[in-house]
Amino acid sequence: MDYASSGVDIRTEEEAVKAISDIVKESLSFRKGRVGEPLTGLGHFSGVVDIGNGKALAISTDGVGTKLLVAKELGTYRTVGIDAIAMNVNDIICCGATPISFVDTVSVQSHDNDVMAQLGEGLLAGAKESEIAIVGGETATVPDILKGDGDGLDLMGTAIGIVDKDKIITGMDISPGDVVLGIESSGLHSNGYSLARKVVPKDEYYILLEPTRIYVKPILALLKEVRPTGLVHITGTGLLNLKRLKEGMGFRIEMPDPLAPFSAVQHLAEASDEEMYKTFNMGIGFMVMVRKEDAERAQKMLNRFFPTFMLGEVTDTGVIEAMLPSGKMIKL
Repeated sequence: MDYASSGVDIRTEEEAVKAISDIVKESLSFRKGRVGEPLTGLGHFSGVVDIGNGKALAISTDGVGTKLLVAKELGTYRTVGIDAIAMNVNDIICCGATPISFVDTVSVQSHDNDVMAQLGEGLLAGAKESEIAIVGGETATVPDILKGDGDGLDLMGTAIGIVDKDKIITGMDISPGDVVLGIESSGLHSNGYSLARKVVPKDEYYILLEPTRIYVKPILALLKEVRPTGLVHITGTGLLNLKRLKEGMGFRIEMPDPLAPFSAVQHLAEASDEEMYKTFNMGIGFMVMVRKEDAERAQKMLNRFFPTFMLGEVTDTGVIEAMLPSGKMIKL
């Protein structure tokens, strides 16, 4: 089984995103010369807008996706709020911004106060780890949209962060020879579940519910000492997220052993290596590009928080070349 046959075709999804972005990108000019003028284009991990006085706001929105169906099967929603926070704040830090606040959107088929309280527990835990404030939200009852046995549910959120304009990181400073560091993930995070749910037996779903790791503290600590040339949240599309940085840049990396859940999913799905590494994070949830002279110091700092690997280097090939633990080389 591959991701497309499970119901999610990355190529089709990219075409759909392009269909809407080709139209709405005109709006980038609507605030030109005024507060709110965009400082980045579409396609980065977060949008960044000028708010004056040398400051900018970073904005990101994301959801938990079909990981919610795993929570439903296991009868607990206590951790998925962490995922909602994590998927957003991990995008915010990719431009060098400090996340500061969050709003959530909960859509339900019908109301269940216990489920809502469990969602709140996770949201609070994620906010505490990220040191952000949850300043509002929206609850929508949409029984004609969400289908199920009365328990249809969707959870999304939007985060904002703040950054000095002269400290914004977009990836445009990346150069061949820069070192690529990889920070270990906690598991599947919140991506690839349309495939994972279909192959992992329900009595082993617990391996899929591990919350998305929040990288705010290590990255903000790093930014105080080292200026990275690129920051990448490895989410859906796996290693292909590296292509969201500077056009024309390539990467030659050596990946560590994947975490156990990824090996299980690959075995059960009989999926190819290429399919796995362009769908899941495979054990590396965040990547940091730094100048060669900063690499050892940066790795040492990040290791204080989570295991961090020196994966390889930036190239000018325009191709992602990844050596797998098996010795096989894949190109994406």
